[in-house]
Amino acid sequence: MAGEPHWFEIGVADAAKARTFYGQLLGWEFETGPSGDDSGSTIRTPGLDGGLHGGDEGASPYLFFRVDDMDAALTRVRELGGSFESVPGVDPDSESEYGRFALCRDDQGSSFGLHQPPG
Repeated sequence: MAGEPHWFEIGVADAAKARTFYGQLLGWEFETGPSGDDSGSTIRTPGLDGGLHGGDEGASPYLFFRVDDMDAALTRVRELGGSFESVPGVDPDSESEYGRFALCRDDQGSSFGLHQPPG
C-alpha cells in the first residue's frame, strides 16, 4: 500500500547529544545507521521507524510517505505544481539498503518526504 506515513528523520547538529536527549525523553534505543559510524542511527518505535543524523543544524523533522514507484511519484509532484530535491548525502536515483528517499515541497511550499522501500 502507498500513502501512509512510513519513516521519519530527525536532523541535528550533534547526533550523539541527540541520542542522549531523545533516548532519555522518549525511551528510544538507537541502532547504528547505514554509514556504520557515529553520525547516524536508526530508531525503532512501536508505531513508525525512523532515523537520526548529525551535521544538520537547525533542521526540522522530516516525515516521509510511502510510495510504490519513486519516479512516478516525483513526476506527479511536479505535475501538481510541487518540487523535490535529493536528501543530503543520498542519491535519489539509487536504492540503498533502506530504499529511495526524496524531499519534496507541495504547491504551497510545505515540505514532506517520499520513501520507496527497498525491493
